[in-house]
Amino acid sequence: MSKRIPVYQPSHAPIPVAVIGAGSMGRGSAQAFADDPAWELVAIADIDPFARERAKEKFPDVRVVEDGAELIADPNIAAVGLMTLADARPAQIRAALAAGKHVWAEKPIGETIEQEEALLEVIEGSDRHVAVNLFNRNGAYHERMHAFMAAGEIGQVGCIRVRHQTPGGLPGFGHGPEGPPFHDCGMHYVDVARWYAGGEYADWHAQGLCYWGHPEPWWVSAHGTFDNGVVFSITQGFIFGQEAEKPRSSCGLEVIGTKGVMVMEHDFHTVRLDLRGTSQTKQEEFPYGGKKLDVMARRLATAIIGGPVTYPTARDTVVASRVSWDMLRQATSNAPVFGTPEDLERVKAYREELGTRARKRREEREKPEARE
Repeated sequence: MSKRIPVYQPSHAPIPVAVIGAGSMGRGSAQAFADDPAWELVAIADIDPFARERAKEKFPDVRVVEDGAELIADPNIAAVGLMTLADARPAQIRAALAAGKHVWAEKPIGETIEQEEALLEVIEGSDRHVAVNLFNRNGAYHERMHAFMAAGEIGQVGCIRVRHQTPGGLPGFGHGPEGPPFHDCGMHYVDVARWYAGGEYADWHAQGLCYWGHPEPWWVSAHGTFDNGVVFSITQGFIFGQEAEKPRSSCGLEVIGTKGVMVMEHDFHTVRLDLRGTSQTKQEEFPYGGKKLDVMARRLATAIIGGPVTYPTARDTVVASRVSWDMLRQATSNAPVFGTPEDLERVKAYREELGTRARKRREEREKPEARE
């Protein structure tokens, strides 16, 4: 089933946009801009020479520079995508707004919650659009679930259960200023629970586990209530079968009402919905769609040209960031330690072996004789 993307009106001239940060997310968002007639991708910036070369290869007709400040200062650029790290974003967002530009930022919008909350005041005091990629809010399957819920099919929401467990990133790989997994990744699911509950977090208990002797919990589970009485449970971890012969994940959402229930599960390829309401039962499949960058690009463009604001907002991001940091601090304070650093080295070696196998399989598939 196709995504529900707002219709672009060709009477509007394409919006000139630049992307700052040409890593994987930067190149992905640049491709989303390039593919959408609502946008004109005019420039890309990155301080890393290798990243600039990759950007030139992928977008040969686009201007590629080293200094993102050069693009923020360019009066011919109306919007910027900030795909840099969290420690760089506050200054870049402030500069972009001061230059009158609309912004697409990755989350979180700052390295600390103090930075984010101060920045939120600036954002909400501006007349520019600032969208932050809480990608779940752009999913067509979530739209379907919200419509089912709004139709009264499950009655009053009482309980929300979210889980996102994978054999994901290991300590020392990624994260950095984005924070440990429950902040960098878990804030997405803190946001999902709040979105479905329609309230604000009131109280919780968070429990962490420090795997491999690492001082930060790589698994966290939090449960509690919202101010409207809805109960929640969120579990997020990157320790789900790290050394399994055939790794898998456990990702999904349950929204339990007084009359019905909605269940969503995905394997990063296919999303499966099982919606059981008072007058309807729907079982559907959707493509997972990754980070939904195309939907994000279209929703931001729609708002800029005067349409409704349907993109994820900076306020949603800051609330999710603050709550996930608070939950993480509580989870860290009482987290038991399992395993040793030597266990972590073994896991890293195994993950590298799996990566090597996957590359070899991909190379075999890409050989000319394999395609004949």
